Amino acid sequence: MSSPQLLRKRASAPTSAGTLPANTTDTADTIDAVVPAPTRGAADSACAPARGTASDDLDRAAHAAVAAWTGGLSPASMVLAWLDWAMHLTVAPGKQFDLATEALVAPAMQADGMPPAARHTPPDPRFAAAEWEAWPFRLYRDAFLQAQQWWAHASTGIPGVEAHHEELVRFWARQWLDACTPGNFFATNPLAQKALIDSGGGIAIKGAQHWLEDFADMTSRLRGGRPVHPPAWRPGHEVACTRGRVIWRNELCELLQYEPATSQVTREPVLIVPSWIMKYYILDLQPNDSLVKYLVDEGHTVFMVSWRNPGAADRDLALDDYLKRGLLAALFEVHARCGEAVHATGYCLGGTLLAIAAAALARDGKADLLRTVTLLAAQTDFSEPGELGLFIDASELAALDALMWQQGYLDGSQMAATFQLLNARDLIWSRMMSEHMLGRRSKANDLMAWNADTTRMPYRMHSEYLTKLFLNNDLAEGRYCVEGQPVALPDIDTPAFVVGTERDHVSPWPSVYRLHLFTHNALTFVLTSGGHNAGIVSEPGHPGRHYRCATREPDAPYRSRHEFFEQTPTVDGSWWPCWSAWLRAHSTGQVSARRPDPALERAPGRYVLES
Repeated sequence: MSSPQLLRKRASAPTSAGTLPANTTDTADTIDAVVPAPTRGAADSACAPARGTASDDLDRAAHAAVAAWTGGLSPASMVLAWLDWAMHLTVAPGKQFDLATEALVAPAMQADGMPPAARHTPPDPRFAAAEWEAWPFRLYRDAFLQAQQWWAHASTGIPGVEAHHEELVRFWARQWLDACTPGNFFATNPLAQKALIDSGGGIAIKGAQHWLEDFADMTSRLRGGRPVHPPAWRPGHEVACTRGRVIWRNELCELLQYEPATSQVTREPVLIVPSWIMKYYILDLQPNDSLVKYLVDEGHTVFMVSWRNPGAADRDLALDDYLKRGLLAALFEVHARCGEAVHATGYCLGGTLLAIAAAALARDGKADLLRTVTLLAAQTDFSEPGELGLFIDASELAALDALMWQQGYLDGSQMAATFQLLNARDLIWSRMMSEHMLGRRSKANDLMAWNADTTRMPYRMHSEYLTKLFLNNDLAEGRYCVEGQPVALPDIDTPAFVVGTERDHVSPWPSVYRLHLFTHNALTFVLTSGGHNAGIVSEPGHPGRHYRCATREPDAPYRSRHEFFEQTPTVDGSWWPCWSAWLRAHSTGQVSARRPDPALERAPGRYVLES
């Protein structure tokens, strides 16, 4: 019996949801047969797991006590950045003179009726309304814009400041300025004052109601409960409603297979592995913007991994568990049921895990399990992590690690707060002004409801992910280990389809593009409009969408990302048809439609419903 068949035999019976026991052997032993463990003495020292001591626990407890007050942020990291900036500024008299001159000249120009430095920068949409031209509001606006530009100059270009510290100073200066914009205060906001008068005080009542509702929801989430005002988009009803069944389950994930919509399907099935930082139905929202339904309608057999939402008892789940008991277990199950190589697809962190799996399978002579590899907004080289890198240094990770160690997990609301900080102007302050000051509720949609349906990250897994991948960049540098031996991205020979998004703050597209440097196989790269989520959920017919697509043939010379962007023509519309055509081109024909076994319950399953 082949290894995939053996896995199917052992794993087909459903198990109850719960904590993964440390001595579970059935699925793990089967996977070990496919990804054999090498002699431990041959492993690189970097692959050896770290061991904690009583002193380590004491240090973590102290860090956790501080991190609980700072939301997981390291005050030491912030202080070091400001000290670095201030100390180098004190020995930069030329920079001091320029800043002093700017601080003196700009108010004089403003007093003469001349616009401030904003004249030389793109217009700020926060002050686009005509009401900001009236006195005294234009004074508030101009003073703010002047301060904003002064700090932009003051926080950059100081000789000797370490690059990461300069980015932190610039970031936190921007946060404080955005918090102090005159639009955030009723006394200095002409729009709020006009709206209050025009509504006869009605917006004040509505704004107060919205604030109370948001406060109740936030309090409920902090206590580990559900929102007091749940969204109208429910998995299995309004979203995640593509017909299918849960065909396999273990304690970590479920495997969904969707009902075919055509009599013939492509021979090789599609397996989608989303990130466990999100609920899987980001790719199966409403029927009109569901990537799953689109693929099914295009004639593909589609499988989806649905991750279980872990709790404190799952603190010791490792990244290796997500690889072996999650991705690889699902891959072998799909291969056993269909008898074909698989079009494996990973989104975000699921794509990073897929790259690790593909490298491990190639290393161990099992690459024939994969027909193609598709990575959606997924990083494999973390040397350019974008603004998320602001929260990734040794001090920040020590604070976050201690907080997770104490809780047993990283809560979804804590993670969401970090992402909100990266775009605080739109996600915090503009929303606060619109909903609490002007009484206008943002119209809910399926993507917003999904974004509020947060998940948790097990302590050990997330600590390994942040340290090994983000901080140390072990995967790109050949130090990341599977079964005690390092894996290498250049081992992957499978054709790849890689998607980056233009405004991605989680996986910046230049970072995603760097996979070109680590593979010699055929690689098709797509750069699509939108951000990390909206760029992937880009259904045909969505207005304003476009993408660029180019294929690097095997062993072709490297082309920089700047050359790619300048030389690749823009195509209007969704990138989904391009991907579907690519999948068909890399398939070996069609077979009769495959229907899921009615062994377990209907999709979306039970794990996606757990809070």
